[in-house]
Amino acid sequence: MAGHSKWANIKHKKAKEDAKRGQVFTKLARKITVAAKEGGPDPDSNVRLRLAIDEARSFNMPNDNIERAIQRAVGGLEGVSYSEVLYEGYGPNGVAIMLHALTDNRNRTASEVRHRFSKYGGNLGESGCVAWMFNRRGLLVIERGENVDEDDVMMLALEAGAEDVVVEGDVIEIHTDPSDFIRIKEDLEGQGLNFIGAEISYIPQNTVQVNQEQAEKVEKLIEVLEELDEVQEVYANYEVQ
Repeated sequence: MAGHSKWANIKHKKAKEDAKRGQVFTKLARKITVAAKEGGPDPDSNVRLRLAIDEARSFNMPNDNIERAIQRAVGGLEGVSYSEVLYEGYGPNGVAIMLHALTDNRNRTASEVRHRFSKYGGNLGESGCVAWMFNRRGLLVIERGENVDEDDVMMLALEAGAEDVVVEGDVIEIHTDPSDFIRIKEDLEGQGLNFIGAEISYIPQNTVQVNQEQAEKVEKLIEVLEELDEVQEVYANYEVQ
């Protein structure tokens, strides 16, 4: 079983959606606002915004919420200004962890992240301490099932220009160059593939082997980090033996 990835995060969020719907929507609204502010309010010309809206809709976020998040970016509504930050550190057993956060107060968020790392057996590091262990890649995720032929998916993905296709547990991950991501996604959707996850992600170059008990400690740290409203995504390079 591979370590923490986007598809695992999607399942985790959906499982807790009813209990923490407000927090999920808060995170998604921030992502939409920042994407619209940086690349403009038109999802047809702003790839990042289009992906953020697609993700929001996958969690049944109301259209009114989506529109309000976009309006905050273009000045139609009052709101705070968010900064993007990557936090890097090590979890239990030397597992490398990266966090993508959107925050209106860097000092407060850094303090919260550092506290949770320390409390759950990790250490927040300096910028660049683990980023070199990850590659920035487009990630498309398909759920395996009776109607999904792995060989067909692999052939279609590679013909479309994907860099790699990896079978991980109950999903198939398609890795792409970030610049080819949207083209490949639309190409494969046009051929009938449905994705349960689609984003520009950080994929570990190598993984740290951990046993089940060690994995539970790492996953607890990841869980408490994800509970912070500012934290959008968490990436780690562990693999359960």
